[in-house]
Amino acid sequence: MKLTLLDSTNPKELFPPLKTALTDPNGLLAVGGCLSTTRLMNAYKQGIFPWFNPDEPILWWSPNPRLILTPTELKLSRSLAKTIRQQRFQLTVDKAFSEVIEACSATRHYIEGTWISEEMKQAYNQLHLQGIAHSAEAWQEGKLVGGLYGVALGQVFFGESMFYRQTDASKVVFAQLVKQLHLWGYQLIDCQVHSDHLSSLGAYEINRDDFMKKVTNYRLKSPSPSAWKNI
Repeated sequence: MKLTLLDSTNPKELFPPLKTALTDPNGLLAVGGCLSTTRLMNAYKQGIFPWFNPDEPILWWSPNPRLILTPTELKLSRSLAKTIRQQRFQLTVDKAFSEVIEACSATRHYIEGTWISEEMKQAYNQLHLQGIAHSAEAWQEGKLVGGLYGVALGQVFFGESMFYRQTDASKVVFAQLVKQLHLWGYQLIDCQVHSDHLSSLGAYEINRDDFMKKVTNYRLKSPSPSAWKNI
């Protein structure tokens, strides 16, 4: 099946139907386009996200199945629950978005290379300035030691990337954010594709059609007015 080539000068251009996405590689839907706020918003509304290496054209994905987490179904291991109770980290939201995405883009010993290019950082920083992209941070002695960022639409949070500089920092910030999202009225967290780490926290796979039914329903509903206020 031939991939759709998107027009880089037309951010309002429609994406192709999700059913046309490739099965190998899983979920590759379209190539090209741009990372404007309009294009990105249209993508997330349809369960599509960009993921590509710096030396590649923009690639757009909608994998099947999709990994999700329902905030009420978060699972904590005994060791992680103990770490949270020890309050080793100070947690905030939207306190250091640029620093979080910069840290997520850095080369790390457990990941080969990076997919968060300068173009991606600029695009998501712009989404943050417009109140669409958000971050959660873990601090220790005043230093940023872990965090994550993603996109929030209605009662759906689309997770993008996380990092840690201290053991368990990203796990704690993720778990605490999930609890906070539940309090704010969020119904769905998109985790994109399977990972053992997220599955251990209660994430599970559903087929793409069911995922899109949930997105279509929950993105049109408002979270609590207190959402994304500093914690």
